[in-house]
Amino acid sequence: MDEIPWFEYDEDDLDVAQRAFVDVLAERAGSWLVDPLDTVVLPSEHTSDGQLIVYLDIGDPQRNQGVLTVGAHFDGSAVRGGELHKQDFTIRQTASEFEAAGSPTELANRAAEWFEAVLARPLVRCEWHHAGRMYAVRYEYADTGQGLSEGFESPLAPDALRKRLAADGVIRGRGRINRPGLGQPDVIAHVRGVRPDP
Repeated sequence: MDEIPWFEYDEDDLDVAQRAFVDVLAERAGSWLVDPLDTVVLPSEHTSDGQLIVYLDIGDPQRNQGVLTVGAHFDGSAVRGGELHKQDFTIRQTASEFEAAGSPTELANRAAEWFEAVLARPLVRCEWHHAGRMYAVRYEYADTGQGLSEGFESPLAPDALRKRLAADGVIRGRGRINRPGLGQPDVIAHVRGVRPDP
């Protein structure tokens, strides 16, 4: 069975600089603890800004749940990366953005270092349970508490909590249920990255 390559692409879709960039990135990705299928190359002819986009989907394998998409836009002489919008792959304005200019090889190495730093951050899954079922989940970085994604199943939540959230105006479509609103989680599970100190 053939091994699936990281950041797989069709040579006809990329120019020389783009191939050099992706090849270095793919070589570095071989040491990452990610599934090669989670690494993607979008050729510039298929992107809204006409730049090559490489991205990585970071998920929770225990829950088979996507958590975060991070990637970089490469124009041949500069690269810009960050958290990507999951539909149009534009870069969201966050503190984890990076920019650099240089040769394709230099930029691929800078992008790889950035991806590696993102993958090393301690990502945890916080769970809130009631009657033996999970009614809320939040993925966050343990080092900062920055939330990445969350979910809330109102029918599974305790009545008192649902009533309190509704009274506070935090109901579907009208607000966001965040960790302080839920109290301490019942479970905090390490998903990936460096484990935080106990």
